Amino acid sequence: MANFEEKTINTKSIYQGKIINVQVDEVSLPNGKTSKRELVKHPGAVAVIAITDENKIIFVEQFRKPLEKNLVEIPAGKLEPGEKPEVSAKRELEEETGYTTDKLELVTSFYTSPGFADELIYIYYTDKLIPLDTPKGLDEDEFVELVELSLQEAESYMEQQKIHDAKTAYAINYLKLKGMR
Repeated sequence: MANFEEKTINTKSIYQGKIINVQVDEVSLPNGKTSKRELVKHPGAVAVIAITDENKIIFVEQFRKPLEKNLVEIPAGKLEPGEKPEVSAKRELEEETGYTTDKLELVTSFYTSPGFADELIYIYYTDKLIPLDTPKGLDEDEFVELVELSLQEAESYMEQQKIHDAKTAYAINYLKLKGMR
C-alpha cells in the first residue's frame, strides 16, 4: 500500500463548539510541499435500525438546519465523552422513540465525511423493542416526530428525498440485503 501520509506541521484552532470543533492544519505532503487542511473534529455518533413487532422501521422526522428542511432518519445522536457506543445507542433510542431494548447488535461503523471530518458513526440493529413506561424525553433543543414505515414506504421516502442521509439510506439497504419485506 502506498504511503500518502501527510505530517502535521502545526494546528490552529478556529472554533470550539457544543458538537464540533474546527481547526486548520498545515501539513507536509508526500512530495515535500505543504498545504492546509480544514478539519471538523466530532466525538462520533450512533444510530439504531429499530424494527417493531409489526415489521415497521422506526424513524424520526426532524428539521435539519444546514439543509433548511425536514428529513426522516433512523434514531441517532452523538456519543457523550467516555460513553461506549452501545450505551449511547440505547440512550438515543429511548430519548427519541420511547422504546428501549435489551438486545443491540452492532451492524457496522463508518466515517461520514472523511474528506474534512473525523466523525465515526456506529450503526446498531434491534427487533426486540420494549415500550418505556415513562418516555425519557428529548434534549431541550430537539424536536422530533416518530414515524413508522414499511420497507416499501421507506424506499418511496428515499425516492421523494424525504429520506436523504447516508446512515438512513445505509439502514434501508441493509434491511433489503437481510431480506426484510
